[in-house]
Amino acid sequence: MQTARNGANGLDAVTRIEAEYRALLSRRRLYGGLGWALLLLMVLLAGHETEFSLARLLAGMPHIGDYVQRTLPDLTVARLLDDSETKGSFAYWFYRAGDYARLLLDTAAIALIGTALGAGAAFLLCFGAARNLAPLPIFHLTRRFLDLCRSVPDIVFALCFVWAYGVGPLAGILAIAVHTTGSLGKLFSEANEAVDPRPLEGLEAAGANWLWKVRFAVLPQVLPTLLSYTVMRLEINIRSASIIGLVGAGGIGQELYYVVSFNYYQELSAMVIMIVGVVFVADLLSERLRHAILEGSRG
Repeated sequence: MQTARNGANGLDAVTRIEAEYRALLSRRRLYGGLGWALLLLMVLLAGHETEFSLARLLAGMPHIGDYVQRTLPDLTVARLLDDSETKGSFAYWFYRAGDYARLLLDTAAIALIGTALGAGAAFLLCFGAARNLAPLPIFHLTRRFLDLCRSVPDIVFALCFVWAYGVGPLAGILAIAVHTTGSLGKLFSEANEAVDPRPLEGLEAAGANWLWKVRFAVLPQVLPTLLSYTVMRLEINIRSASIIGLVGAGGIGQELYYVVSFNYYQELSAMVIMIVGVVFVADLLSERLRHAILEGSRG
């Protein structure tokens, strides 16, 4: 009798667990469906607010084609390899390639210096922005500062620094540096929060101070990731440095603004091709460097 009663109780428990599991799945499906419905509603409202429509998008595509066609040069097969004085040649199309190359070098320098300054500041701040490494008041204060640096677009920072320091590369360097501080600071701090806590607990039990815990328990785990994030940010900043020059922050962006303003279509296409080429090469190099850093850390 006792055995039969125990068996019945066991079956009841299994049935109850199965019912609770089915109820949990039903709630998850319900919440998931509501979430997707809410997301779809937000997308539809955003499309209505911005007057986005497929018909309008399709109607404007021919104008894009017309603009691109205007930027293409009138190349002639028989004159492709002639000098820069001959219309229809590559040299005529890229007759200012030397000037553009110098401006692209300035753009890369702005991105490199801005990334170095921003990554250095982010490294110093990321430990205070990690919940597992800093007291709560310092954590919130540092996080809000990084939010401020990250939430304001770099082109807005560039406008402010152009007003303060004048037209030139310095404004671009500072704008890139401030925005990079916010972006990398958040990524670095999240990497710090994801470390294995056991080395930290071991050093704390041994009486190590905060600096020793960061040096011997956190940095060995996160340093390859921090370097990888920095290299990735550099390639992003090369693209950004090409844009912030539009407001006078140095680099090729200033010349790009001039060319677009005066409708120098063929010069625009030559400049865009060179910018794309530089960004393409930078992406390839940074990707290989990131892989080398991560593979070296695993080895």
